[in-house]
Amino acid sequence: MTTPSTPRRVEGISLDPWYNSYADRTAGLSASEVRALFAVASRPEVVSLAGGMPYVSALPQDVLNGSIERVMQEQGPVALQYGGGQGVGVLREQILDIMALEGVRGSADDVVITTGSQQALDLVTKLFVNPGDVVLAEAPSYVGALGVFRSYQAEVAHVLMDDQGIIPESLRETIANLKAAGKSIKLLYTIPNFQNPTGVTMSFARRAEVLEIARSNDILVLEDNPYGLLHFGTPAPHAMRSLDDDGVVYLGTFSKTLAPGLRVGWALAPHGIREKLILAAEAAILSPSVFNQLIISEYLNRTDWMAQIETFRETYRERKESMIAALGEYLPKLSWTDPGGGFFVWLNLPRTSIRRRCSREPSRNWSRTPRAPPSTRMDAAATTSASRSAIRSPTSSRRASAGSPPSSTASSTC
Repeated sequence: MTTPSTPRRVEGISLDPWYNSYADRTAGLSASEVRALFAVASRPEVVSLAGGMPYVSALPQDVLNGSIERVMQEQGPVALQYGGGQGVGVLREQILDIMALEGVRGSADDVVITTGSQQALDLVTKLFVNPGDVVLAEAPSYVGALGVFRSYQAEVAHVLMDDQGIIPESLRETIANLKAAGKSIKLLYTIPNFQNPTGVTMSFARRAEVLEIARSNDILVLEDNPYGLLHFGTPAPHAMRSLDDDGVVYLGTFSKTLAPGLRVGWALAPHGIREKLILAAEAAILSPSVFNQLIISEYLNRTDWMAQIETFRETYRERKESMIAALGEYLPKLSWTDPGGGFFVWLNLPRTSIRRRCSREPSRNWSRTPRAPPSTRMDAAATTSASRSAIRSPTSSRRASAGSPPSSTASSTC
């Protein structure tokens, strides 16, 4: 038996002495691909198209500073104290106004504020997924979500999508095959607006059809909407939650429309789920940061927030158009998505192009389907100079990191 005092050794290397004590669910944990993306993106020699980092320099620093000062002056003792697990009431009311911009109606009582929407995603998965349960997700899908599902020992089944979003026929076929195999399907995870990583937006007709399929099969829909307000002129269709109050948990965040460092997101849950979600949140962290919640609430009161959103929209639109132009100029034989908002362009890479230009096949990070076509995510929110430099010289020493975290199975040379 291995004990803390007798660490296991393999070929002279001392391994974790607690190796045999870990819970079975830790088998699903792996090196964070999201963290790896940011680690690569922060290296000065890398021209990065990874990570999807918001343009926080565009925020009005004077307003933010004033918001922080006012919170401390007027609510300091409250801001620095523990809070409730559901979050601050005034911010939950403001979140209702934000969701109303995308057709979502609800009660502040059903909003649960979390430490970023990533925590909301984790909590919902914890509530519903047993080991071996199936979570349906788009192919490809957000790597951070796939990591959460694996951490709870879920089986992820990918559903095909096209330029209109999830393909209903693929969804029906996938569900039928899983049920025939005796599988329990708990969640359908989707990013319907300017999807990460493809930039695709699900059409309104598809949203209605996908919801009907999920409803008829008793599958809860987990709608992740970090990019919905960041359109480039034509708003995305109303949120799926606006079509179904009882079958959809809606996830939102201030990370893309304000600042990710504040780590404030939320879930709008069906009323029956709300109480368990609060209990799960309290068990995990007691309460989200009251200080950060009050800063955001004060900031929303002190500024024309929608004017700031419009600034982001215009900035990201210009950067996306510059990237699309650079792709057309330097990689005209390839194909890519042209998103109507959000952060990401999805570049399709012929296998010959991969061998010639770049060793990595990053589509594997976003989809676990066999024979996933070679593709890569590109951060259209990156500066125009960065995107043009990366696209123009993908084999130079300042090679782009285009949504491809380091991998032990990938060569590091092009």
